Amino acid sequence: MEILQPPGWARPRGYANGVAASGRMVCVSGMIGWDGQGVFHTDDFAGQVRQALRNIVAVLAEAQAGPEHIMRMTWYVVDKHEYVAAYKEIGAAYRDIIGAHYPAMTAVQVAALVEDRARVEIEVTAMVP
Repeated sequence: MEILQPPGWARPRGYANGVAASGRMVCVSGMIGWDGQGVFHTDDFAGQVRQALRNIVAVLAEAQAGPEHIMRMTWYVVDKHEYVAAYKEIGAAYRDIIGAHYPAMTAVQVAALVEDRARVEIEVTAMVP
């Protein structure tokens, strides 16, 4: 996987401007903050992020992939202020589960998610060499 960083650009914090890779593509549906049985254990934003990231890693493992293979993440949040206020906790959860791997990322605020208790939904594209 190659991180794409144009010369002279400021280095982004917590994500990459672009990623190039080749291999077997793995697409992970939007994961939310419930467990594998569809049960929410918290309404806390950072807690739901932590569970969604665990869910992503579990699905990737089914393709013999890991967090290091993630090349793109899209985060859908219902409240951008809640997301920004939880940066520190989100960062800690991210580093605990994904590590120091920062793919291309996009975060957008949406009007709602299909599951009413969900505060965040994260989808992933990974590339396994």
